[in-house]
Amino acid sequence: MTYSNIPNTVKSVVIVGGGSAGWMTAAALSKVLGTKNCDITLVESDQVGTVSVGEATIPQIQLFNRILEVDEKEFLAFTQATFKLGIEFVDWRKKDHSYMHPFGAYGTNIEALPFHHYWLKMQQEGGGQNLSQYSLAAVAAYQNKFMHPQPQQNSPLAGINYAYHFDATLYAKFLSNYSIKKGVKRIVGKVVDVGLKAENGFIKEVFLEDKQCISGDLFIDCSGFKGLLIEQALKTGFDDWSHFLPCNRAMAVPCDSTQDLKPYTQSIAQDVGWRWRIPLQHRVGNGYVYASDFISDAEAKEVLLKGLESEPIADINILRWTTGMRKKSWNKNCIAIGLSAGFVEPLESTGLHLIQSAIAKLMTLFPTKQFHQGDIDMFNQQTEKEYQRIRDFIVLHYKVTERDDSPFWDYCRNMSIPSTLQQKIEMYQETGRIFRQDDELFNETSWLAVMQGQGIQPKSYHPLVDRLSVSEIERRLCNIESVIQNSADIMPEHHEYIKKHCML
Repeated sequence: MTYSNIPNTVKSVVIVGGGSAGWMTAAALSKVLGTKNCDITLVESDQVGTVSVGEATIPQIQLFNRILEVDEKEFLAFTQATFKLGIEFVDWRKKDHSYMHPFGAYGTNIEALPFHHYWLKMQQEGGGQNLSQYSLAAVAAYQNKFMHPQPQQNSPLAGINYAYHFDATLYAKFLSNYSIKKGVKRIVGKVVDVGLKAENGFIKEVFLEDKQCISGDLFIDCSGFKGLLIEQALKTGFDDWSHFLPCNRAMAVPCDSTQDLKPYTQSIAQDVGWRWRIPLQHRVGNGYVYASDFISDAEAKEVLLKGLESEPIADINILRWTTGMRKKSWNKNCIAIGLSAGFVEPLESTGLHLIQSAIAKLMTLFPTKQFHQGDIDMFNQQTEKEYQRIRDFIVLHYKVTERDDSPFWDYCRNMSIPSTLQQKIEMYQETGRIFRQDDELFNETSWLAVMQGQGIQPKSYHPLVDRLSVSEIERRLCNIESVIQNSADIMPEHHEYIKKHCML
């Protein structure tokens, strides 16, 4: 029997909302599930603006595009994309200090131990270079270099890890074209009411402003902060994390570029919150994330405009949110994906990844019409862990700081933090050890980059490091640094690489 003939299979999926979340979901379902097996309908309103600014991503987006079998060159050209090797954090630890969170490991393991423990020993001995000098991604980023991974064994060039900067509105359009070609039905309309089944409270249908009624077996809520289905209809509830992450607003605006095409995102800390700079092929995306308890909207607008390198080329887009997540991302026959599920500020470019991750969990736990509670509980448990681990990583940037120049930073330095984060910080402070928990998104390299960058200096290092002499460790570190620099020297300029390889 085929999928469509098997009893209890989901025969219709209704996605409410477009934008990145809606069209990423539609694209994945149309590719993996197929519209011949299941009707896939996406409803989006032309009256509701999408939360789309210049978008920065993390390397996992490559996997999503590969699953869709998207041609990278076509995608890059359509979305005006550039490459991204990491994020530079400016003025976060203290003013006039910066560091890079690179996409790629530092050095290489030595005698089966993580590289950074040897580096920590050399730091205590008064030797060793800045940590970034042992990362090809960081060195290349600061030199505005980029190339795809090369088929060279035992070379850092073989392990180049990268993400993208792209126009999120254009990415949604790219995936919309993709999905519609695969048979996804797009309906333009505004959802004004939701019909629930009397016997179990499941969603039966959605009603549009023009009186259309759209029924389905499975509903995906991609309606953004409003949570039209998951919250307004099903009253799921929300866990507020504002205590840990007080920033609750952002202003975004593009401008023309006056700088070299950087292969990295910049996050520049302010007296309240931080500004982003995201370089695209055709413009620069700029934004200011701030806490309304510490600065007014009018003052925030001044900070944003003062930080631009050229005049704005569009109106300012204002966003407001409450940091946190739904108590259940999957409730009954409704799954919230994207902003409707929760929101953690985009400091580490996790927005699209959380969409991608939710889609992956949906495909793994794709339901029948019986909607087994065990599948729903597993989805919600895994989603909660993922959001919490990402939350902890973002909180780290604010909590561990030397800044004491404003009430905002005083609050962040002194606030209580989740015990899961406190444990990580204390372990690194004492022994230099970092453990990845529950297959969390950010690996040991990421935690190392930020903990060191923010100024945590471990008291010790792994005791087995002392098996090697100081001179031998110094020799190996010098060799690694030399190989990294030689590799970066081979790489072409970022803008030249894009011009040669990434334009149709």
